[in-house]
Amino acid sequence: MTHNAFPKEFLWGASTSAYQVEGAAYEDGKKASQQDIINKDSYNKFGFATADIASDEYHHYKEDVALMKDMGFKAYRFSIAWSRIFPDGVGEVNPKGVEYYHNLIDELKVNNIEPIVTLYHYDCPWALVEKYGGWLNRQIVADFAYYAEYVINEFKDDIKYWTTINEQSIIVQYWTQKCYIPEELQDGKHDQMRYQLNHYMNLAHAIACNLVHRIVPNGQVGAALGYAPVYPLTSKPEDVIAAQNAQALRNDYYTDIYFKGIYNTAAMKYLEEHGLAPVIEEGDMELIASGESDFLALNYYASECAKWCNDDGIKKMCYSGVNRSGKKGDISGFETHPGFYEMCKNPLLDTTDWDWAIDPIGMEVMLRDLYNRYNKPLMITENGLGAYDILTEDQQVHDHYRIDYLSKHIAAIKRAINRGVEVIAYCPWSAVDLLSTSNGVKKRYGFIYVDRTDDDPKECKRFRKDSFYWYQNVIRTNGEKL
Repeated sequence: MTHNAFPKEFLWGASTSAYQVEGAAYEDGKKASQQDIINKDSYNKFGFATADIASDEYHHYKEDVALMKDMGFKAYRFSIAWSRIFPDGVGEVNPKGVEYYHNLIDELKVNNIEPIVTLYHYDCPWALVEKYGGWLNRQIVADFAYYAEYVINEFKDDIKYWTTINEQSIIVQYWTQKCYIPEELQDGKHDQMRYQLNHYMNLAHAIACNLVHRIVPNGQVGAALGYAPVYPLTSKPEDVIAAQNAQALRNDYYTDIYFKGIYNTAAMKYLEEHGLAPVIEEGDMELIASGESDFLALNYYASECAKWCNDDGIKKMCYSGVNRSGKKGDISGFETHPGFYEMCKNPLLDTTDWDWAIDPIGMEVMLRDLYNRYNKPLMITENGLGAYDILTEDQQVHDHYRIDYLSKHIAAIKRAINRGVEVIAYCPWSAVDLLSTSNGVKKRYGFIYVDRTDDDPKECKRFRKDSFYWYQNVIRTNGEKL
């Protein structure tokens, strides 16, 4: 690696999402989102914290922005809670919710921190879930458009960079964690609905892109996609084909929509053969093609590995497993599509305690591949290490493991830039400790320690970790000192 600095306009920052950090789930006019309900269920089943308080950024935002300024942030990527703006999803706007985001954005701007806004990060208003099933019903497209148009109009003078929907591919893989799915639909016989709701999200994404381009002066817009490059387990031709198939269904199926306006052919053929393809109405693909993306935001944590899987009539199709214990090896299973591919552990890579492969070079692989294929600017909107952090008696957090992880990933970004890839921003996950979607608050990611447990929110006091001071120096030297 060459150790020269990043581009001088590079946006260093970090990310969060509304329901994972804000708290105040039922304050100042906000009503429940589906994540408020899902996380209550997770608390009852697994003991993980609810989203009721989370990291309480709703009441700590000025302190958090001051800490971001102290670190040297150039950008902060966060999401707007749909049900804080429209408690019932549509209808009457909640002025207190609008005021909160104006206050947050103003605080960022005063401190020369560029706001990067995500319109949707898993938190569909519960009122719409009760009304018609949320993303399971096509009505959600019109209601999302109603919400998006209001928000984009309201903040058009303060927000340049907009991301639309967070991690569509992850929503498909983990649909019961990212959406409220009734138990009667979780039997494997209704998996077509995964791809149907994704189709509705593609329509919503296109509408939001068109709204930004119409309303926001010099506005830039793109999706935030959870992305993991796929390696073949071996150099056996069958494994190479399996990796291509996995790449098509897990990655290209989403990126081709954003930049070509079409569904990836190999993935769509597979879905059609197995009765999983979405129902596409007249005019849908024209709308999708019209929603031009200016960039692609990427959430990168790990690479994946695939091997060939024969269709022997016995092995069943299944989707990605999860590790809830934080003990290596406890993952509940790997995604399997007999006759197409089977995901597997990469024997050449170490993992986190939650079985996510640690692969800094995968960051470079991803950036170079996507830029070569689509020739569009990229930004990193999530990248981080979930770990058990310990607050010492003298209120220190010595997270050398996080520094090691992030420094190697930043080095990979720099190598990609040196090969001609245009990268706009690096906003790792996360600015402060927050609520993990599937593992509560004990799985920590932040530069800033939030003193709470899954059972006891305490006062959510903030403490700088060692990684805080390390990242401060990375930003100060514009990436020269890692």
